[in-house]
Amino acid sequence: MKTERGQAIPVLIVCLVLVVVWYLACIPMNAVLTSAKIEAAGGGLAATLRESWNHPRPVIPAPHQVLVEVWNTVFMIAPWKVKSLLYHCWVTLSSTLVGFTMGTLLGVGLAILIVHSRLLSKALMPWIIASQTIPILAIAPMIIVVLGAMGFTGLLPKALISTYLCFFPVTIGMVKGLMSPDVIHRDLMRTYNASAAETLWKLRLPASVPYLFTSLKIAIAIALTGAIVGELPTGAIAGIGARLLVGSYNGLTMMIWSALVAGSVMAATLVWLVGYAERKTLARMGVRS
Repeated sequence: MKTERGQAIPVLIVCLVLVVVWYLACIPMNAVLTSAKIEAAGGGLAATLRESWNHPRPVIPAPHQVLVEVWNTVFMIAPWKVKSLLYHCWVTLSSTLVGFTMGTLLGVGLAILIVHSRLLSKALMPWIIASQTIPILAIAPMIIVVLGAMGFTGLLPKALISTYLCFFPVTIGMVKGLMSPDVIHRDLMRTYNASAAETLWKLRLPASVPYLFTSLKIAIAIALTGAIVGELPTGAIAGIGARLLVGSYNGLTMMIWSALVAGSVMAATLVWLVGYAERKTLARMGVRS
C-alpha cells in the first residue's frame, strides 16, 4: 500500500500541474474569440477568465468543458447509439484487442524462431527493424486500400495496422527474454539431455515472462494508436478516429478533446490491466516484487 501511494502522489502532482497549465493556456489561445466580449464586459481578470474558460466553441476548451462533454456523451446517451462516446470507444477497443492479440502471437513466434536459428536471426532481424522505419501514416492507407480491394473492410484492416505496430516491441522483448537464462542453466539442461522444445518450455519461456509483460505494456498502447490511425484514412463513421475527424471537419473542438481524453483513459486502463496481469502471474510463479 505504501508503494502504491508513493507512486500515485507524483502522478497526481504532475496531473495537477498539467491542469493548471491547461487552464492558463486557454486564455491566450482563446483570445481571438473572447477579446471582444471581454472588452464589452469592461475587461478585468474575472471577465477574462469567464470568457476564456466558457466559450461555446473555443480554440482550446477548458478542462471542465471537456469533462462536461465526456459526461454528456458517456452517461447521458445510451451506449449503443452512435452519438455515445462509449460506442466509439468500443469500436476502437475491439480493433485494438484483435490487433494486440495477433501482434503478440506474431512477436512471440518470431522471437522463438530467431532464438533457435542463427540463420533466421540474421535473415529476420534486419527486416523486423527496418519495418519500423516506415511511417504508419504512409502505410495505413495502403493497407486499407489493398484489403478493401480484396473485400476486407471494417475491423480487420485496423487490426492489421495495430498488429504491424505492436509486434516489434514484443519480438525484441521476447528475444531478450528467451536469451536471458544464464549459460550455466542452459548447460544444465543439455546435461539432462533436454530437447530444444523442453528447454524452451521449462527454462526459456519462464525466464522471459518479465520481459514479455514489459513489452506488452508498450505494445497495448501502440496497438490503440494503430487502431485510431487506421480509422483516419477510411473516413470511418465509428471509433475514436472517427470522432476526431468529425470534430475536425466541423470545428467541434470539445468533441476532439473528449475523444483524446477517452483514448488516453483507454490506453492507461489497458496498460494498468497488463501490469495487473503481470503482478498476478509473477506472484503465481513465486517471484517477489
